[in-house]
Amino acid sequence: MTLANDQRTQLEALYEEMAPAHLTPLWESLAELVRPQPKSPAQVHRWSYEEARDYLLRAGDLISAEQAERRVLILENPGLEGQSAIVPSLYAGLQLILPGEVAPAHRHAQSALRFVMEGDGAFTAVDGEKAIMRPFDLVLTPGWQWHDHGNPTDKPMIWLDGLDIPTVRHFDASFAEKGEEKVYPETVQPGDTLARYGHNMRPMRGSLADRRPAHQPLFHYPYAEWRPALDAMAASAEIDPHLGHALEFLNPANGGPVMSTIAAHVRLLPAGFETRPRRSTDGTVFVVVEGNGTAVIEGREIALNPRDIFTVPSWHELRLRADSTLVLFGYSDKAAQEKLNLYKEQNS
Repeated sequence: MTLANDQRTQLEALYEEMAPAHLTPLWESLAELVRPQPKSPAQVHRWSYEEARDYLLRAGDLISAEQAERRVLILENPGLEGQSAIVPSLYAGLQLILPGEVAPAHRHAQSALRFVMEGDGAFTAVDGEKAIMRPFDLVLTPGWQWHDHGNPTDKPMIWLDGLDIPTVRHFDASFAEKGEEKVYPETVQPGDTLARYGHNMRPMRGSLADRRPAHQPLFHYPYAEWRPALDAMAASAEIDPHLGHALEFLNPANGGPVMSTIAAHVRLLPAGFETRPRRSTDGTVFVVVEGNGTAVIEGREIALNPRDIFTVPSWHELRLRADSTLVLFGYSDKAAQEKLNLYKEQNS
């Protein structure tokens, strides 16, 4: 028996002996625990909106929004089965509210965004204020704020839910509470917060008009405002070779990401434009808002069609090609990574 084999035999005997004491050797797992670069278990994947929509509407025939509390189909990454995650730190799901339905009021530690995929005129109410939802609006329900959803229209309403459920689960910090009433009492007229905080101005601190939480005053970012802003940028600014024309959604309280754990942005690529390769540590979820094109992720080509959803896991090289004017919405865990001094990116 060689010395190496003898050493391995003695080590294995040691490991077996100390296992009941719940002790394990770092030297056997160090290479996986402290990697030279990210190695995400998430896989590159695209969800066809039309396919998911069909399943969602069929579910709507079988279970009500009130019965389900939230009638949602989870977009579960094939590399993260059983974890209800689209990337390791984030959750995504498609939610359906049918005409006349209400998804009852609750609140939770998790922060959520809603990106409207289909329908016009339903609402998300946050602490008693309704945000009237229209296609491609971004609506936030920050952590521990009461929220309910309702659809007074005659057509289905579908939106993409993006939450930090896996992040909160990682810290074991989940709290949730159901409302005493199905609908939280209305506190102000719809659009009040957007009027007060949505124009790069805010009520004077300490005044009676400054009614929203200081750390998170704004929760509605309408498509009717962000889309013209993207066009205006494209008309005047030099295009970034790695991103195209890109704008981030901001929290007006501090100029940072829209929520403490989640960042969100939009991009516009003119017809025929192709980005240069780029990679970053934030796992990102994209929605095709308009146009057609191709995403090339670590060499894998994915066709992009309107309303399709796709993932770019951490440190995966991304190139985008636009066949027509291509507009994308994306959200990621960049906000949390920046706070933890973990975020990195690389442009080629």
